Amino acid sequence: MKINRNFDNLVPNYLFADVAKKTNAYIAAHPDKKVIKLGIGDVTLPLAPVVVEAMKKGAEDLAHKETFKGYPDYEGYEFLRQAISDYYKSFGVAVGADEIFVSDGAKSDCGNIGDIFSKDNVVLVTDPVYPVYVDSNIMAGREIVYATSNEANGFAALPDENVKADIIYLCSPNNPTGSAYNAEQLKAWVDYALKNDAIILYDSAYEAFITEDLPRSIFAIEGARKCAIEMCSLSKTAGFTGTRCGYTVIPKELERDGHNIYATWYRRQATKFNGVSWPVQCAAAAVFSEEGQKQIKENISYYQENARIIASALDELGIYYTGGKNSPYIWLKCPNNMGSWEFFDLLLNEANVVGTPGEGFGENGAGYFRLTSFGDRENTIEAVERIKKVLTNLSK
Repeated sequence: MKINRNFDNLVPNYLFADVAKKTNAYIAAHPDKKVIKLGIGDVTLPLAPVVVEAMKKGAEDLAHKETFKGYPDYEGYEFLRQAISDYYKSFGVAVGADEIFVSDGAKSDCGNIGDIFSKDNVVLVTDPVYPVYVDSNIMAGREIVYATSNEANGFAALPDENVKADIIYLCSPNNPTGSAYNAEQLKAWVDYALKNDAIILYDSAYEAFITEDLPRSIFAIEGARKCAIEMCSLSKTAGFTGTRCGYTVIPKELERDGHNIYATWYRRQATKFNGVSWPVQCAAAAVFSEEGQKQIKENISYYQENARIIASALDELGIYYTGGKNSPYIWLKCPNNMGSWEFFDLLLNEANVVGTPGEGFGENGAGYFRLTSFGDRENTIEAVERIKKVLTNLSK
C-alpha cells in the first residue's frame, strides 16, 4: 500500500493545530491562569431562538411516519434553496434557486470543488491565504501560484496580467486579513478570469459582516456568471460552526472545456455526498426568515462591536491593521518588528491571550497577527486591556 506523496509537500502540522498545541501546553503548565482565546474563528453566541425552534420541529418530524424524511435531494431541499435565492435578492443579486447547492459548509466545498477540475490546472491564491485553498490543491498535486497581498495594497491583491492561472481562489471579506474588495477591484479579477478562461472560486463566508457599500457577492459584478462559483456558509453568519450548513452557487450557463460546470458538480455531489439532514435544513431556512434575519443580525452586531473594541485599542496604540470594519477579523502588524510566533509567545505568556500567527497563512503573513471578534464581550474587553498593558510596557 502507498500513501499520496503529495502530502509530503504539506507543512507538518495544520496551523490551528500548532496554535492549539502551544496553548494547551501553556494552560497545563499554568492552571491558575485565565487564558482568553481570540485565535481560531469559532463563534461563542448561541443559535438564534427561531433557528433552534425550527431545528426542534425538524427533529420532531423524524419521529412520525407521516413527516419522516430519508435521503434529502443532493442539491438541498427546494424550500431552502428558494430562501437563499430570496436572500440574494435582498441585496440586489439575482441567483436562481436551481443554481444553489446546499452543503455542510464552505470549507468542505472549497476543498471538494477540485474534484471536478483536472490536476493540470494552475491554481492562483492570494498570500496571505486561508490554508484550505492551498493544502487541498497540494493534496491534489496542482501547481500553485501566488498574488501578493501586503501593506502597500491594503492586503487586497489584484491580478497580474503576466501570470496565467486556471483556478482563482478569492475570499472577501478576507480570512485572514479582514480586507474587503470593492466593485472595481472585483471587476479586475472577473476581467482577468474571462481573459484567461479561468474560474474564480469566491468564498463569501463573511459577507454578512459588510457595513460599507461593497459587493456582498461576486455575482454583483458584470461578467461573473461566465467565470465564477460562489461558496458561502452559515457558520459565521448564523453561528452554525457546530451545526454545519453552507451553500455553493454555480450559474447554469457556466461552462469550460465542453462541460457544464453545474451538471459536473451535481454529478460529483451525487457520487460523494448524501446531503444535509432535514433538521439542519429546516434550521437553515429559518435563518433567512424575517425573524431569523432580525435575530442573527443582533448576534452579528455583537461581534462587530467586539471588532470595534479591538480596532479602537490598536488605533490608540498606533498599530497598523486591516479588517475590523467589514470583517470579524483584525489583521495587525506585530510591533517592534517581531516575528509572528514571537508575538504569539509574548501575548500568551505575558497577557494570557491567544491569537493566530500570520506566517501560518503564507509568506506575506510573516510579521503579522490575526485576532478575531468572536469572543465573549467581557473576555474581549479584558483581553484588549491586557494586550494594551503588555504593548505599552514593551514600548517603554
